[in-house]
Amino acid sequence: MIQIGILAVQGAFIEHKHALDKLNVKSFEIRQKRDLQTPMDGLILPGGESTTMGKLLKDLDIFDVIQDQIKKGLPVLGTCAGMILLANQLTNDEKEHFKTMDIAVERNAYGRQLGSFFTHAKFGGREIPMTFIRAPYIPSYGPNVEVLSIVDNHVVAAKQGNQISTAFHPELTDSTYVHEYFLDIVKTHKSKNQ
Repeated sequence: MIQIGILAVQGAFIEHKHALDKLNVKSFEIRQKRDLQTPMDGLILPGGESTTMGKLLKDLDIFDVIQDQIKKGLPVLGTCAGMILLANQLTNDEKEHFKTMDIAVERNAYGRQLGSFFTHAKFGGREIPMTFIRAPYIPSYGPNVEVLSIVDNHVVAAKQGNQISTAFHPELTDSTYVHEYFLDIVKTHKSKNQ
């Protein structure tokens, strides 16, 4: 039985729970340090406000624990703000967060007002619907990063090891393909570590 933790300190976390519910996958919300005692096979870092999330992670004393688990191979899906939390570098911000994924990310890359749009594009070889809300993108990435999706010549989804990050919000469409893709990584990781 797989169980996924969803960071629920701020942002669009409940929609990820709904996506996992559709796939009959158990999940729980991480709001404070004691929630991290619940066993989890994977972690979702949702969209929201990355600066606020980063601050709350530290204020709640859960930043170091989560960063350590990701570094040790815990599968993680970061969407929008979650992508920013995972990034090794932000091109237009001095802040740093987990720094576990070898990607540079440009915050609010599409601008604030025009920055929300909907499109269809390929993710990992399959065309899916994508909702972008004041989205970032990846202007550069390291040699161990696999590009999963490009929209308008910008990298908007990538994978490195057990980490996936998307600039778009897969939880805001009817498609569960991104979550299924993530769960395949979770299942593989779990079977290797049993």
